[in-house]
Amino acid sequence: MSSSQTVTIPNTMHAIRVSHTGGADVLEYKDDVPVPQPGPGEVLVKIDAAGVNYIDTYFREGIYPTDMPYTPGVEGVGRVVAKGEDNGDASSSGELSVGDRVAFYNTNCSYADYAAVPASAAVAIEETIDDPTAASLMTQGITAHYLSDGCYSLGEGDTCVITAGSGGVGLLLTQMAKARGATVISITSTEEKAQLSRDNGADYTINYDDYSPEKIRELTDGRGADVVYDGVGKTTFDTSIHSLRPTGTMVLFGAASGPVPPIDPQLLNEAGSVFLTRPSIKDWTSRPGELQSRVQAVVGMVANGSVKFRIGGTFPLSEARTAHEQLQARKTTGSLVLIP
Repeated sequence: MSSSQTVTIPNTMHAIRVSHTGGADVLEYKDDVPVPQPGPGEVLVKIDAAGVNYIDTYFREGIYPTDMPYTPGVEGVGRVVAKGEDNGDASSSGELSVGDRVAFYNTNCSYADYAAVPASAAVAIEETIDDPTAASLMTQGITAHYLSDGCYSLGEGDTCVITAGSGGVGLLLTQMAKARGATVISITSTEEKAQLSRDNGADYTINYDDYSPEKIRELTDGRGADVVYDGVGKTTFDTSIHSLRPTGTMVLFGAASGPVPPIDPQLLNEAGSVFLTRPSIKDWTSRPGELQSRVQAVVGMVANGSVKFRIGGTFPLSEARTAHEQLQARKTTGSLVLIP
């Protein structure tokens, strides 16, 4: 498709809408939602696939507040079908054009046929990357990248612990950690998930029932982990922070089991003068060109085979509720994708 071709855009579209916070049952499939109009600096994307992520459940449950009603979904892949005015240089190859295939990250918009997103949040993506992988690349791929090369930049000889090790981010982070020469200890809930973690490079796997600071020190010759990447939150936080070596780093990047209660900073002293960070993709892609450089790095890893995305489930858009239920019940591994 070239920028000179005429694209017919309907007035309404299918979309998931949320009018109040709650469980997965608040996700409503609608067929009469107005197609958004791209404003200044925005592009309208015809969505081919949308990623499903834990952050979507945080908005749905009200952990992260947002205006109601809204369309969930922070990432997707599709084609640019229209542009607003005054687009800036949105990709490494220059200004986006109608017909470009793009992956994007933008708060609450992708569970739909169309999404209007800032051009600065969309990156041109190669045709060789399939839709489910491209739809998962922006959130899970970039998250794994800034965790391993940002929050704590792993290197040869480092040991990291990864909770939810068989999840979408966990599997990618495992592969990236191994590519950087680190030892990986993956925390999982079943032997099947443990095997999946090992298949993706984990050196050791531990069931949540056996996860303890003592077990981590047993595997690290009494030293403790250099860094713990904890995406589970409430139920694992105390164990994770006490599994670190002195001056180690605790990276709390999710709250699958619920938010961590407020803590006394003295805890960081008692745990060994450790560091604690709660990062977000927004901040780790905030510098000029950083979004594009991280996407390019992940795409390069996919291209050379050092990182492979596991698609754990593909659902029609109308079954978004089922996707959320399975995600939160920990019935899935890898990435989940919705197809409009």
